Amino acid sequence: MPLDKEKDLKKYYSIGEVAEMFDVAESLLRYWEKEFPTIKPRKSGRNVRQYTQEDIEEIRLIHTLVKKRGMKLSAAREAVAQSHGKARDSMELYDRLQAIRAELVKLRKELDHAAL
Repeated sequence: MPLDKEKDLKKYYSIGEVAEMFDVAESLLRYWEKEFPTIKPRKSGRNVRQYTQEDIEEIRLIHTLVKKRGMKLSAAREAVAQSHGKARDSMELYDRLQAIRAELVKLRKELDHAAL
């Protein structure tokens, strides 16, 4: 879920923008904020959350562990706490493998089509 060029230039993102990036509800982000102390959005005077790029990367890691890999919150919390670097590497590897799989599926369809 790479961010687009225009949004890469932003310093802060609203909770709505972040929720849209990951296709999750805003309430889930607020819940994860309580469950994972590594997510620390800045809050403005009206308690409006402002997420930095670092917060978004934390959410990306948690989203991958919980939503894509199916980990329970406790296991994801432990994975993040025990070995933050290893969990991030694992997430990157998972994303790369997914991209390779998608490319292989595409090639297979092209070959099947060419064989007709």
